[in-house]
Amino acid sequence: MSTPNITSVNCESCPIRHRAVCARCNADELVELDAIKYYRTYEAGQTVIWSGDLMGFVGSVVSGVATLTQTMEDGRTQMVGLLLPSDFVGRPGRDGAAYNVVATTDVVMCCFRKKPFEELMERTPHVAQRLLEMTLDELDAAREWMLVLGRKTAREKIASLLSIIVRRDASLASNGIGKNIVFDLPLTREAMADYLGLTLETVSRQMSALKRDDVIKLEGKRHITVPNMERLLSEAGDDGDGGFIG
Repeated sequence: MSTPNITSVNCESCPIRHRAVCARCNADELVELDAIKYYRTYEAGQTVIWSGDLMGFVGSVVSGVATLTQTMEDGRTQMVGLLLPSDFVGRPGRDGAAYNVVATTDVVMCCFRKKPFEELMERTPHVAQRLLEMTLDELDAAREWMLVLGRKTAREKIASLLSIIVRRDASLASNGIGKNIVFDLPLTREAMADYLGLTLETVSRQMSALKRDDVIKLEGKRHITVPNMERLLSEAGDDGDGGFIG
């Protein structure tokens, strides 16, 4: 793995500030975090961490998207999750990585040296509480994804994935979900097929069907407009309450 480039982000203008693990930190605590943090960038396709590797850091995705994958004994690889902006990487109290983390797009991560971060958590209960909330949100998302994979049709699976990405983007923007939501799909259709347990042909066919039925507008393969979020949620088999995936 090549050495990632180092960059910097100002905490006050950080795009994930209100959703990250440091969301409730006061000015003094941010200064303390600043002393143990550093930023890394990873190019699309680059491995952030290999399963089983010792992790000397924990941190949050600032921008970009990464995948969590698990490799089985026979060499097959299964995508088991997505890391979107504000998602936390690593587990305090655990030395090794449970999954491979691979950048799908160019990724910027805010990293904290692991041992000092664990010490900060012991002294600052609301940091630990925020991390617990994020972990529970992650558990809820995993349970929802079990429903997507186990019970939904191919069309519902595609719509569900699109709605999850839209809802997360709207949550990060802090301005809710409006009409004509525009975003760039962070996954290739091959990656979508892997993640959803579908064939590439099925993904392409269902994306074309959603476009034909005006559920989405599609420019190229990844630039998507959602004219009506309630319609997309209906296609996903959701109740349309607009709740966010954590």
